[in-house]
Amino acid sequence: MAARLAQRPGPRASLVIRDVRVLDPVAGIDEVRDLVVRDGVVGGSPDGLDEIDGSGLVAVPGFVDPHVHLRVPGREDLETVATGSLAGAAGGFVAIVAMPNTKPVVDNAAIIESLLEQAATDAVIPTGFYAAITRGQKGAELTEHAELAQLGAVGFSDDGFPVSDASVMRRALQYQRMVGLPLVLHEEDARLSAGGVAHEGPVASRLGLAGIPAVSEAVAVARDAALAAFEDGRIHICHVSAAATVDEVRAAKARGVSITAEVSPHHLALTDEAVASLDPSRHKMNPPLRAESDRQALIAALIDGTIDCVATDHAPHAADEKEVPFEEAPFGVIGLETAFAACHTHLVRTGLMPLELLVRRMGADAARVVDLPQPSLADGSPADIALIDLDAPVVVGGDGHRSKSSNSAFAGDELFGRIRLTIAAGQIAWRDT
Repeated sequence: MAARLAQRPGPRASLVIRDVRVLDPVAGIDEVRDLVVRDGVVGGSPDGLDEIDGSGLVAVPGFVDPHVHLRVPGREDLETVATGSLAGAAGGFVAIVAMPNTKPVVDNAAIIESLLEQAATDAVIPTGFYAAITRGQKGAELTEHAELAQLGAVGFSDDGFPVSDASVMRRALQYQRMVGLPLVLHEEDARLSAGGVAHEGPVASRLGLAGIPAVSEAVAVARDAALAAFEDGRIHICHVSAAATVDEVRAAKARGVSITAEVSPHHLALTDEAVASLDPSRHKMNPPLRAESDRQALIAALIDGTIDCVATDHAPHAADEKEVPFEEAPFGVIGLETAFAACHTHLVRTGLMPLELLVRRMGADAARVVDLPQPSLADGSPADIALIDLDAPVVVGGDGHRSKSSNSAFAGDELFGRIRLTIAAGQIAWRDT
């Protein structure tokens, strides 16, 4: 099987970070000491290496994002493999996986091969790609899952669209059981959410916006969990946004269904009250920002493991696409550069979640849900490291963006947790100067 992640070639990092807090919750490491990287591998002698002063900083296993949009092929004006992977590196990510809802859709061998070739030339961090579940993401005819897996697809997703036909989803699960790669699902009953632009609730009613009810997400998850149980298949749920969905995922796990789930930073930090700004650049996304009760349920589920990991759903858009009335603007916000700082600010600094759990949910657990190698700081591991100044403020957009787009849910906000250095697969991918 072809390599599932690709990265441009570069020199192997050799350096020592002096007096840094080394935190790896999976390896059971939490101590202040020197951290050595030699020839792209953790450990070894520090003799003769360049030194970085790590006093007051924390080094953690780098983060993994199983849900980004790189807009390639077709919308390179919004993002490219080079700019998207650099945005990831600036956010402490050491691996990202891109969705296939591009123009054209990633649904055949030629496109997946071309994307991996681009990543091998342009990606500053290891980058992978999902192939579509169905041809053209039209929800009818399955793509060639076995061939696409053999060529290097990380998994299969029709993200941006639900697979509405239960018989098609059942066949996809039958193929999933044979191929082994995860089905990564955008869950939405399109008939319930049709025409909606914001969470169905008092805020949307007050603003005169058509609503997207939480149940549209929950009932889709319930159906696919039942199908996964019936077919002994495996599913991963994208961008959980609602308490009702948390209940469905928790119940499915209790029944023994092979189901994992992710949540995005904006759903953990913000609610539909933010939509009162009527700023689609910051606050229009699908699924939408929901009520405070939903936000609290998401946080609790991330803590107890019902939700397995954090994923950004990084979705670049041009400024002119977003500078229209709220109802007309496309869904989506960027998130790679701000994910850790947003979660650290809103969850860790507020006392809701310990730092070590956030590190795990953004790193090892995010890698696990799509069968990628889990970053580690244990000696002998490939160097996948994020060096962070937890107390350093970050004004979002204050020094621009590494992404080509600027449609951040946190634009102008002061967050805390600045990424000083990212080493990905043994290469220095980002250094904050």
